[in-house]
Amino acid sequence: MNKEWSDLNKTLQMQLRKESTFSEGIKTLLTLRQALMDELLNMKHELRREDFNAMPFPNAKGYHSKTIAYSIWHVFRIEDIVAHSLIQNDSEIFNAYQSKIGAPIITTGNELAGSQIEDFSKAIDLDALYAYAVAVKDSTDRLLKQLSYRDLHRKFGEADKERLQRLQVVSTDESACWLIEYWCGKDVRGLLRMPFSRHWIMHIEASIRIKNKIHPRSNCVPKLGRLK
Repeated sequence: MNKEWSDLNKTLQMQLRKESTFSEGIKTLLTLRQALMDELLNMKHELRREDFNAMPFPNAKGYHSKTIAYSIWHVFRIEDIVAHSLIQNDSEIFNAYQSKIGAPIITTGNELAGSQIEDFSKAIDLDALYAYAVAVKDSTDRLLKQLSYRDLHRKFGEADKERLQRLQVVSTDESACWLIEYWCGKDVRGLLRMPFSRHWIMHIEASIRIKNKIHPRSNCVPKLGRLK
């Protein structure tokens, strides 16, 4: 794990445990999230559109077996669902971006595998996906700034599970259906420690691994074909 990200993650985990350091923990979490988003934004300018569809490790066991486009979708669909449909019980940011992105699914994508991931990555509008990711991050950041220490201990129940199931934002496939139980088995602090932070780290580090495999000698690629 990137040492800076690892250190920030460890620090925020400790800070969120105590009321006296809670506010500092939120600040640390926001700092980590911005550093991770900066990495994704850099990729948008460094890589060609086709690089986001690449699967250089198709048979690997790990997030680097996916594509960069898939990881961006997956991270921010999960965050949007958890922040809005679960925690706040309001409308997802996705509603304003669905038609623009043009994705063939509305779920987290856990159910996709192999060539399905590659086809999915090719089908989406990457500029719209990035705009969605930024909008989700900004919305979640506002939520984080509004949280109190007491909010961290809020738990979820059967009504929350049923609401997520009705929305059909998680596939019923066995590779995905466990997500609802997982999220609702956490309190808010547990969600901050995974979907809003560590989950980002794991997928972005996997994306960096993919990027370095595609362009092993340099982080730069020819300007021709870059995204605007």
